[in-house]
Amino acid sequence: VQLQASGGGLVQAGGSLRLSCAASGRTFTNWGMGWFRQTPGKEREFVASSTWNLGTTYYEDSVKGRFTISRDTAKSMVYLQMESLRPADTAVYYCAAGRTVTIVQNSPNFWGQGTQVTVSS
Repeated sequence: VQLQASGGGLVQAGGSLRLSCAASGRTFTNWGMGWFRQTPGKEREFVASSTWNLGTTYYEDSVKGRFTISRDTAKSMVYLQMESLRPADTAVYYCAAGRTVTIVQNSPNFWGQGTQVTVSS
């Protein structure tokens, strides 16, 4: 399994970014897909997750209403649309996959490499 994240960058506070994750190596039907983030010295934290086919989504409280996870099953892509970005959102963002959405939220089976998001004030 390979998860290839992209789309990070430098943006001003209040701006937007869309992260993409290309998933390959297996069929992800019924799998959960998620996004996490990590800043130096802190543990990796859950940001958002979605069931692959059903579209049920979950969000960490601080990103609710600002971030949206979506997926294109035909292209095996998962996205994280980030709006109204804040300096506190600065982190390395990782996409992840798990055999269920509960697994991906707690202990993903697979991780992608990170993509840096920096929000300037």
